[in-house]
Amino acid sequence: MMLKVCGMKYADNIAEVAGLEPDFMGFIFYSRSARYVGDALDARLLQSLPPRIRKVGVFVDETLDYMREQIIRYSLDMAQLHGCETPAQCAALQAVGVPVIKAFGVDAAFSLAQLEPYVPHCTYFLFDTKGPQPGGNGALFDWSLLRDYQLPVPYLLAGGLGLEHAEQLQRLQLRGLRGLDLNSRFEAAPAVKDVAKLRQLFRLLRQPAASAAS
Repeated sequence: MMLKVCGMKYADNIAEVAGLEPDFMGFIFYSRSARYVGDALDARLLQSLPPRIRKVGVFVDETLDYMREQIIRYSLDMAQLHGCETPAQCAALQAVGVPVIKAFGVDAAFSLAQLEPYVPHCTYFLFDTKGPQPGGNGALFDWSLLRDYQLPVPYLLAGGLGLEHAEQLQRLQLRGLRGLDLNSRFEAAPAVKDVAKLRQLFRLLRQPAASAAS
């Protein structure tokens, strides 16, 4: 199970979380978010992160030019689109060599059929709880809504995942599930990750793989 820690902002916290070796770290370029990186994020710090940690820029209904500018400036590896972006917008990023994670808000009215036009243009999907904000709402959705998922694009699960869900997540068997997106439930304050909590979850979720290898 891949692990993504999203909503990183502060240098010391970024360095601490990087020490846990997550598969992805997410940086939010959305000015209305409490986790917006602003202009204070040190591009050199991101460039110094281990190559195995993929750096993801999170954007909400931004222009292609703006996204490319940030991707180049911060040496980002992927773009996560968390707004109402179209398949054509995903394709435009893909065409310039940027892998795309397309996020979708899930509620009771969610339909898997809406994903099909995005399939050729996305490396991953991300399923988050539909709420007042594009992300970071801290609430779960009904995971059984994904039980009929049959598309070839693997996905990350987001939406209020916390340490208390570790046992459920260990047992979770969903076709296409490749990873978890962790954010607000692992924070001491907005954009300040609780590294001790993250470390505990990482150990719990990585333990089966370690045991199998021994």
